[in-house]
Formats: sequence, structure tokens, C-alpha cells
Amino acid sequence: MAESSPPTEKLTNLTLSEDTKQKNSPPKKTDSKQGKNAPPKQQREWTQEMEADLQRILTVGEECISPEELKKLILAKGRGSDHPVGFNLYDGFEPSGRMHIAQGVFKAMNVNKCTLEGTNSKFTFWVADWFALMNDKMGGDLEKIKTVGKYLIEVWKAAGMNLENVVFKWASEEITNNADVYWPTMLDVARRFNVTRIKKCCQIMGRLEGNLTSAQVLYPLMQCTDVFFLKADICQLGVDQRKVNMLAREYCDAAKIKNKPIILSHHMLYGLKAGQEKMSKSDPDSAVFMEDTAEDVERKVMAAYCPNQEVEESSEEAKGSGDAGKESMHLTKDTLKNPCLDYIQNIILCPPGSTFTVQGKTYDTFEPIRADFLDGKITEEELKKGLIQELNNLLQPVREHFTHDENAKHLLEQVRQFKKEGNGKVDEKKIRRLNLVAMGKIQSNCHAVFAPLPTANPSLQDVLGTLTKIRSNNNNNGGISTVLFLPDWTARVCNRCDADVKVIDAFYTIFLAALQALDADTMKNVVVMKQSEAILQDPSNYWISVINIGRYFSLDDIMGSNVQDSDGVGIVIGRLMKIADIMGLEPGSIAMDSSEDESIERALIERYYEEKLQSMTKPMFFSTKTTSLALQMIDSEAHKTENYEYFVLDDPKVHGKSKMKKAFCEPGNIEFCPPIVLANAFGPADIEIKRSVENGGDVVYQNKQDMESDFKSGSLHPGDLKATASTIMVGVLDKISSIIKKDKGLTIASKSLKALEKKMSKKKK
Repeated sequence: MAESSPPTEKLTNLTLSEDTKQKNSPPKKTDSKQGKNAPPKQQREWTQEMEADLQRILTVGEECISPEELKKLILAKGRGSDHPVGFNLYDGFEPSGRMHIAQGVFKAMNVNKCTLEGTNSKFTFWVADWFALMNDKMGGDLEKIKTVGKYLIEVWKAAGMNLENVVFKWASEEITNNADVYWPTMLDVARRFNVTRIKKCCQIMGRLEGNLTSAQVLYPLMQCTDVFFLKADICQLGVDQRKVNMLAREYCDAAKIKNKPIILSHHMLYGLKAGQEKMSKSDPDSAVFMEDTAEDVERKVMAAYCPNQEVEESSEEAKGSGDAGKESMHLTKDTLKNPCLDYIQNIILCPPGSTFTVQGKTYDTFEPIRADFLDGKITEEELKKGLIQELNNLLQPVREHFTHDENAKHLLEQVRQFKKEGNGKVDEKKIRRLNLVAMGKIQSNCHAVFAPLPTANPSLQDVLGTLTKIRSNNNNNGGISTVLFLPDWTARVCNRCDADVKVIDAFYTIFLAALQALDADTMKNVVVMKQSEAILQDPSNYWISVINIGRYFSLDDIMGSNVQDSDGVGIVIGRLMKIADIMGLEPGSIAMDSSEDESIERALIERYYEEKLQSMTKPMFFSTKTTSLALQMIDSEAHKTENYEYFVLDDPKVHGKSKMKKAFCEPGNIEFCPPIVLANAFGPADIEIKRSVENGGDVVYQNKQDMESDFKSGSLHPGDLKATASTIMVGVLDKISSIIKKDKGLTIASKSLKALEKKMSKKKK
């Protein structure tokens, strides 16, 4: 998995992006005297008006996590505080079709409760157009999705939502304009959770847990990111979004963020048909919609499920299926599940001071209505007729708005047309992607090489493997420029080096220096590109390409055979990003090795080109193989020690000889002989082995085969072989060490890596 940076004039001059600098800059110092002498801030007195705000806002939610935190928030930012902005509530809506009454009238009423004059609050609506794209709404056509979003805003205007303290923000615009903030936050969220935890959020998309595309894993990660990007104090979404909101609170624990977002989850209205846990936009008779005619409302309500007998659920129903997508969307026990009563309680009687009249009797609370209906004092027909009258009263201003306002009328016509057309697939002739060639960042038809993901201690194995991939261009495709892609953002999402931007940059700085030290001639013609900097050239098209790739592949496809549900979900994101990276590079060839990860990635890349990118030329793949530089045989990764292999930062004097001395070197064994491998990998064309006259005198080997032959026969002694191999490795390490010591930036980078290694060693203990 790899990432990018624009061409660098000097391999050691890797610069940190602005978000990197900010994240890694030390906190500003405060005046210690001022801090000690400043009197503690006196807590404001809790007033009746604040209590009224608290109780009114709590009526919005079927659940609040937690009322105590909400009270503290009101004290800190609410009514009468000096806070310039007040507290911020947020809800996101996915423009995916017509608006039903819960999303329209119910939401408008709740927003008005939360932003009543004097409350000192703001409600932010996140128009989640990109999320609709991920959820494959409107056939993945972003322009249609935006049109639906505009229609929904018109509905709220007409439904009586007080927009004075309401802000609408379009996800595609806000994310693109703040890509250097949004996407690093998303990567940080992703690195902290495994696949299992993210699958549990699938209910927010109306999807079953075992039937997810890869893009639908991105959905909860981005929704969690939204909370922090929008600086939301309160997540005011439906109960069906509870799990991703809880994910945001869990992220606060993991990231050590003190103030967690408060969760205020509103009730999910039942669908009008029996057994419908919520309304469905795909079933027009499951709900009353905001532009329904009076005749539509009467027909739907009169046909609605309306039981008057309570039924206890079975033990099997109570237990559930174990699939998060099938779990109930209601937090309170309801043995009636009557949608007509649900509408009366949560829509008709929602506004303060509202009433419901049936057969000449007026009710101002819900329980007496329910009791009279169950006792037979109100018949089903009477209940439904009263409900029809009240619903039409609420919807009439909306009907008039969409009849007389030309803009609103046109938007509704478009949305209805989209519905007739169905969820057809968008014309994908235009491929949305990063295009680094068109931007002039790289030459066309390049040879692409992806640098390895960073570790605290870069190995010579990785350096040699990368050099082999770079050289494959000269061997197989001469005259074409090579791009070495540094996957720094993939490293972050995969939690490499604790996702520390400074350390990740340090790794690549040292890694490039090692490549330069070992083969300066080859590196002269290599363009180094850092993934984060490449992405930020055109973040919108890049991430749309990631989303589209995710829409095409199932989650199981991307996970492949070597990613389990218990593994970090960042691996999934990283694989999607790698395909998008290659689309952005549009290379003529790619060098990949035979490791399991790269074999899976290659298969995904080839499949996507063949089935979705026919208008682009599929790159050739050069399979490279690098001989293992392991110094010892081990049974498992757990048995690795520092003497298992050579590292870039090894001390030439200390490790050069000591590691070779401990290396496996069984007489006559050429199947596994590290000294022979290392001598031929890093030594000169002609390798001279110094020996005493008694042992046969000095000998020069011009190829590996002759050396192996003599070692196998016993004419080359392990001691003489190790002495020569040791001298070669001391020279290699000394060459790298000298370059690092002469450059201040490299010296700082090496210290950063060593500090992380020390920190990780302590964690293991």
C-alpha cells in the first residue's frame, strides 16, 4: 500500500505539510505565575430558564447520553453565557429521495425546540451528499444527489423550521475546502478501530452486516469524523445512528479527547405497515411524505396498521439475530407498535401546547388517547380520521410552497422524475480520479514503485527490495521515468509508527538516504512523490475515486484471505487507497513482489482496470523477488530478535561484525547461508576472500554459484566466509551512517525513529 508526494529536488528535503507541523508543534507555554495566581473560574448559577432549556431539549430524544453532560454544556455555552457561538447541535441527512414526515415535520419541530430564542445554540445540518454516493443512492450520481439535497432544504423552510439559528453545510464542499483537516482526522479515527466494530455501525446505512460494500465501511468512519470536523457538542440524530455516535465517544477515549459529544437520539417513527420498524423511502405507502396530497394522506392512514391489542414479543424476537443491521431501532419497549398512535404522540403532540381532537374531545397529552383507544372509547376509524385532519393541517403550508414557489416546484418535479427512473447506474464514462500526469507532476507512462509502510527501525531488506523494484524499470522498460511513491497517509490509517506524522516522515527521510547511499546512480532518475501531497492536489476527485472503488468491491473482496474482522479497518481503507493511487499515477508499469499483501492488491487492481477502467490502459506488472537477508532461521515472527537481520540504523562498529558473528552458517549448507547472500547482495562484482596459505590462500569469486559450490564442498570455510561478509556489511552500514551524520535533518530523523523504538520496547515490557 502506498502514497505520494510531489517531486523532490533533493531526496532528503521532505517537507512536512501544514497539518503535520501543527500536530507536531509543542503546545504553547503559558505564564506559570499567571496560571498559579489566576482565581478559579466561578461556575454560573443554574437558573429556571436554564432548567427549562434542559427539559425542553431532553424531550427531543428517546435517549440522552448524558443529561448531566448536557447540563454542564448549557452552563458553559448556553443561555446567558459569554460564549460567542453557543453550543452546536448537528444532524446529517443523506439526500436520497423524497422526504417523509418524520424527516420533515418531526425534524423541524425538534430543531425549533433546540434553538428556541435565547438558548444560545446553533443547529448544523450536514448535507451528506458524499455519503449518499457511498450508499449508492441515486445510482451514485452526485449531481442528482445534490438536487435532492436542495429539495429537502425547501421542505424544511415550508414546514416551519426556524432557520435563524440553522446552518446548512454541504459535505462535498466543506470536505474539499478543508481536506488537509478532514481526511487526516478520518485516517486517525479509522486506525483506532477494527473491522468488527465498524460493521456494528452498518444499521446507520440500512444495510445488513454480512452484505456490505467496502465503501459502506468508509461511511461510519466519515460520519464519526463529521462530529469532530463540525465541532459538534451534541449529536442530534435518530436512534438508528446511535452506534456511530457511540463510536465518536469511544474515539474520544482512544484519542484522549476530554469533552465527548452528547448523544441526543430522537425516536424512529414506525412504518405504516405491520412489522415496519421505520419508514422506508423505497415503499411509498410506508409513510406519509411531505408533498403528499390530502387524498394520499387519507388513503395511507386509513390503510395503516392500527392494532388495539398489546402483544408480548417472543423470546427469539427479544434475542435478535445477532446481525447489527437487523437490530431494533427503538430503545423503549412497545408491545403495541401502532404507527397511528406513534404519529399522534411524536408528531401531532410534539410542539409545546399542541392538542389532538377526536370526535369532539380534545386531548393535550398522549396517554389518555392511548388508554381511550385501547378501551374502545375511540374507534380505529375515529382515531385515523382525527390523525388525517391534523396531518393535513401540518402539510398544507408545504403543499402551497411547492405549488406556488417556482424553484421549489421545479426541484420536486426533478425528484419525482428521479424516482420514476429508479436507482439506475450513473454514466461512468467520465472517470473521477486524481490525475497527476495532467497536473504536470509526473511524466506519463511511468514505472511505479511503492515504498514499504514505515516501521520504527527500517531494515536493509526493505531497502534492497525497493531497489530491486526500481531497477526492474531499467531491466525491463528502459527510458521510462520511475516514480517512487511514499504512502504516508496509508501508513497513518494502518497505524504504522503509532500514526505519528513526524516519525513517518522520519522513516521515509532515512529510507531515501539509504537508497541514495547504496545506489546513487539509480536514484538520480527517480521522482519521489509523497502520497499526502499528491492527494491534496485534488482531494475531491481522489476520495471520490476511493469511494467508487469501494462501491464496486465487497468488503470481503478487499479484506481478501489475510484480513480478519479483528484486524484494523485501516487495512481496508489502505487497499482502497492503493487502487486510487495507481489510478492517479496512471503508470505504464508497476513493480510488485510476491508477498501475500501485494498479490491480493495486484488481483484487485487488475480486476478493477478490466471491469471498470476500460478507457484507461492497464499497467504491466513486473514481479520482483528479493532474496531473504535473514541472518537466522526462526519458527515464527515471535522469535525474531534484533540479531535476526540488519537495519539501516545499525551501528557499523557494534552491529556490523556482531550480527554476522551470530549469523547461521552451517558448513556445506547452501540452502540457507546468510553470509553468501549478503556478500553477493552488497559486495563488489568480484568478491575477494582473504585466507591463509594453509587454508588455500586468497580466492576471488566472480559469481555466487562458484562461491556456493566451494562452500558446499568444504573448500570455503565458514570462518573465512563470515570474515569477508562482515567486512562488506560494516562498509554498507558505515556508508549509510556517514551520510546520516553529515546531515542535520537526517540526524534528527534517526533520533525520532530510535525514540519510537525505545517507546515501543517499553510497551512490550
